[in-house]
Amino acid sequence: MSLAQGAPLLSRLVSSSVAIASQAGHVIREIMKKGDLGIVEKESVRDLQTEADRAAQRCIISSLNKCFPKITIIGEEGEDETKVTSGSIFDPSTMSLVDVTCPAHLSSMAEEEVVVWVDPLDGTAEYTQGLLDHVTVLIGIASGGKAIGGVIHQPYYNYQNPGSELGRTVWGIVGGEVGGMKILPPPEGKLIVTTTRSHSSSTVNDAISAVSPDEVLRVGGAGHKVMLLLEGKAHLYVFASPGCKKWDTCAPQAILEAAGGILTDIQGNAIPYDASAPHRNSTGVLASAAGQKHEVYLEQIPQHVKDNLKA
Repeated sequence: MSLAQGAPLLSRLVSSSVAIASQAGHVIREIMKKGDLGIVEKESVRDLQTEADRAAQRCIISSLNKCFPKITIIGEEGEDETKVTSGSIFDPSTMSLVDVTCPAHLSSMAEEEVVVWVDPLDGTAEYTQGLLDHVTVLIGIASGGKAIGGVIHQPYYNYQNPGSELGRTVWGIVGGEVGGMKILPPPEGKLIVTTTRSHSSSTVNDAISAVSPDEVLRVGGAGHKVMLLLEGKAHLYVFASPGCKKWDTCAPQAILEAAGGILTDIQGNAIPYDASAPHRNSTGVLASAAGQKHEVYLEQIPQHVKDNLKA
């Protein structure tokens, strides 16, 4: 392992999570190759789970538990569907680990203070439909109720470029650095908004209309939407709906904030990530790329939209 055991916990946790998320991406691609996705419905026909979700979560949780036995891990797929087996454990020290610098104020955390929010396959519906660039693996790290670190792995990054290496992993620590990609600013002189592809409503559309976008990108996956902000392809992510969960936003929020952006709920409040927090983000999401006037966009969201979304 290239990262010293004496390194701060957060450095080791992010570095290990980069390797583990990459391995989960490999698991997801292998299941897709086999062709039997093992699809089941969860809460609705739009809320699906596949064998890739289950196997990737087994890989992530078992591997993190092995390395960091005292952290709290909350995964999207629950425990019944993803019982951990020894065969699903991946040892991140078998890979060359990224060197992650930890900001001084986060360098003395104990494992017991850490909550990790895991979405093993964000964009499941898109995965089943072949929209593979929408798919991400999300490992979000929180302490004191705040998102402090995150990993986004894109298993199918480059899939439309034959011959290119598949997959990319991006990571960040709030108050620290972003690794794995170059952060790009969105174009000046216009406003591009990204929003939900499958959970639209009058409330969602009213919020989008209120900020007067020049273009709206309707895509799947919270991780993918925030990646559009980081890649300079959108200025704002607007989701005035209770449709997403803590495991959807923890990792993207940490990386976005490390890059200078902002993510709040639709009312401008911080999203809490402590272990006892409700899983659902019932008051929606508003995220802005670095350099955007987040407060201005918040003021433009109509009051009836904010009133419709109650904690």
